Amino acid sequence: MRIESDSEKKMEKENLGPRMDSPLGEPEGSLGWVLPNTAMKKKVLLMGKSGSGKTSMRSIIFANYIARDTRRLGATILDRIHSLQINSSLSTYSLVDSVGNTKTFDVEHSHVRFLGNLVLNLWDCGGQDTFMENYFTSQRDNIFRNVEVLIYVFDVESRELEKDMHYYQSCLEAILQNSPEAKIFCLVHKMDLVQEDQRDLIFKEREEDLRRLSRPLECSCFRTSIWDETLYKAWSSIVYQLIPNVQQLEMNLRNFAEIIEADEVLLFERATFLVISHYQCKEQRDAHRFEKISNIIKQFKLSCSKLAASFQSMEVRNSNFAAFIDIFTSNTYVMVVMSDPSIPSAATLINIRNARKHFEKLERVDGPKQCLLMR
Repeated sequence: MRIESDSEKKMEKENLGPRMDSPLGEPEGSLGWVLPNTAMKKKVLLMGKSGSGKTSMRSIIFANYIARDTRRLGATILDRIHSLQINSSLSTYSLVDSVGNTKTFDVEHSHVRFLGNLVLNLWDCGGQDTFMENYFTSQRDNIFRNVEVLIYVFDVESRELEKDMHYYQSCLEAILQNSPEAKIFCLVHKMDLVQEDQRDLIFKEREEDLRRLSRPLECSCFRTSIWDETLYKAWSSIVYQLIPNVQQLEMNLRNFAEIIEADEVLLFERATFLVISHYQCKEQRDAHRFEKISNIIKQFKLSCSKLAASFQSMEVRNSNFAAFIDIFTSNTYVMVVMSDPSIPSAATLINIRNARKHFEKLERVDGPKQCLLMR
């Protein structure tokens, strides 16, 4: 295992340049961060009733929170509510700060960079009733125009399920009018609060209801919890739908795996550690291994950062296999799983290094179409 404090900085200088991450302690998408003109922006709406868990999951995936730390997010919001005043003329809540400035408190914007020029323009929409009604009336065009993805979060233990479904249908009507090509994802969240023997049944019932209510649009449903790998599975599936050249990426990943005789190759987005592509040559037993790996490695990266160090690479080996996790491009990590004991570690690491430049080119949305060929 190698942990080097300045290795990642070196990699970024050698590749596409710095990521668009905000500085430590500053929120994503904060004022002062300017997106490049070449960025391909994808608008993502994150919606759901207040308390459904939207901000917690966003903080875990994009802001490097761990699950137990999200508890203080709720407390922070409650503290803010004491300072809220209703501006009836604007039909929205406002936050008055210590110097008397008023700030809207309904939609929080952030920009998250993925794979070169792809930027997710994430709109985290407040779920209080007043906000929700406002989205469907005075702010309808602004909120629902040019949407690539709608993510609607349902609290599985909500006591207002009928109201939740009403707001969801209102969202779908606005999407159908303004962004009919948008992809719809429904997250049935906080599943850890449901008794384990009841989870499959309850999720199946909710999924059937949501699919029926979504017609003529189609929705993909996921069960999620901040306490296990299900959150990573759902968000990996969402991000996968937004990658413009994903088929080309998968084809080259398959060629790479076959060239180096790997059992499996996975590609992770560098900041979030979401799985964005994979190829397997041999059947694996654990269907949830991708999300578990994402969760474990991201927690380890956070532990490294607390020591003012950067995680670069890791090798895990036993009598059955060897797994290599290494920085691949300026925006990705790669994991290579090998079971052939005759292939030395040094050979696999050299192959990873030699493939980096090729995959850097693939990450550029407007880059030439190329294929990694077997020689």
